[in-house]
Amino acid sequence: MDSILIAMILASLIPMYKALQDDDIWQNMLAFASIATKTSIMMLFISVLRDDWMIGVVAVIILSVGNASLMLMAHLIKRINEVSIKRID
Repeated sequence: MDSILIAMILASLIPMYKALQDDDIWQNMLAFASIATKTSIMMLFISVLRDDWMIGVVAVIILSVGNASLMLMAHLIKRINEVSIKRID
């Protein structure tokens, strides 16, 4: 079971590396959403192993609400950047 958890942690490092490379805000937000999803799945896995359902409830809340707000914020930032570029031209 520890090897599965280590594999999950290593898989969450890939989007972190991608987020550090790009300057595009949209790509960064997608990478952070991927990190949040992977972290929530790890929390669910740990909650099942420990038989602690309070951790599982928090992970489900992060999965259902957290990514939606992050994607909405990324879309708003993208639209603001597009409008500001059009005003400059």
